[in-house]
Amino acid sequence: MTPAEVQAFLHRQIPISAAMGVRVRASDAGGVTLVAPLAPNINHRATLFGGSASAIAILAAWAWLHLKLRADGQAARLVIQSNQISYLSPIAGDFEARSVAPPDPTVEKFLRTLRRYGRARIVVGATLTCGGRKAVAFSGDYVALRC
Repeated sequence: MTPAEVQAFLHRQIPISAAMGVRVRASDAGGVTLVAPLAPNINHRATLFGGSASAIAILAAWAWLHLKLRADGQAARLVIQSNQISYLSPIAGDFEARSVAPPDPTVEKFLRTLRRYGRARIVVGATLTCGGRKAVAFSGDYVALRC
């Protein structure tokens, strides 16, 4: 899928992504890069609201994993089970979220497990940056259930 197709899919399937102003800059084997403006995601301190940071990090990782499953021909429901997030510095402007693809052996094991048992778990990370500076580190546990 092209970045424009991924963006349309996200806005259709996860409507909050449109309300948050999320745009897809890139989607490739290494990850998905989302960009978003500060304005619809601002808090009372004129910085990025923590809930928005969390939601966009979850979305970046989810989008990459969704595309990976699709490329592998897997029809699965994909949900986040748990996550950890570290807010390293405030974000006071438009920002970027980039998912971090797990190592290939980890992904292959995940796909094999899903094929064999109809259920699999994997950890996918993401980072948020503003002005080229890392501001948020995210790690999410995702579960895929075969449809």
